[in-house]
Amino acid sequence: MSDSYMFNVEEELFQWRKKLIKKSNMLQRVSKKAQTKVNGLIPEKAHTVITESIKKMVQATLAGSEYTTKANYPQGMTLQVKEKLIEDKLTVYRRTAAAEGAGTGAGGFLLSLADFPLLLSIKMKFLFEVAAIHGFDTKDYEERLFLLQVFQLAFSSDEHKKRTLHLIENWEEERHRLVELDWRVFQQEYRDYIDFVKMLQLLPGIGAVVGAYANYNLLDHLGETAKNCYRLRILT
Repeated sequence: MSDSYMFNVEEELFQWRKKLIKKSNMLQRVSKKAQTKVNGLIPEKAHTVITESIKKMVQATLAGSEYTTKANYPQGMTLQVKEKLIEDKLTVYRRTAAAEGAGTGAGGFLLSLADFPLLLSIKMKFLFEVAAIHGFDTKDYEERLFLLQVFQLAFSSDEHKKRTLHLIENWEEERHRLVELDWRVFQQEYRDYIDFVKMLQLLPGIGAVVGAYANYNLLDHLGETAKNCYRLRILT
């Protein structure tokens, strides 16, 4: 692996981290406050049902991804080779997500609702591929927790991103203390992050275009996050 590649990796990592920890702008802070207020109006029983539903959905996706992910990638690959493989995988997953978003977005309200679990499955499957390429065993419970932290870092509010980034940066120390994911926080942060974009997908006439564009960009964002999280872990 060339020195120039590592220089670029370290520079990209620095800029990515800098972007994550900068202070939220006014619009983001107002939006988060509004979402928190709306969440406060939802009955506790409804929160419990939503949390449990998403928990089961994610766990089912994790179980399915374990059986469908290629695990026999060559050992001893350089970071440059691994990241080229990941970029190739991301290209496929972005296209898959865009096609799925266009299909469900064009199908009206009911099909658009189906986009949520389908897109979640695509995202999780991609994260399993990234872990496998880097040589981590996703049958290990702690590795699955790490994947879910990467997911949260990609799809959560700015304040929660900072807490999650700290956990990822100090994973070797923190993983022993992390018994289980806070599923309530997980589902609220994820829903709040994608709610506005995905609501536009329900609108007649533009649903297909919005669905394809939104899903493509959500996968692109997840790809950047996953790449840099594993850089942090490996280089640290």
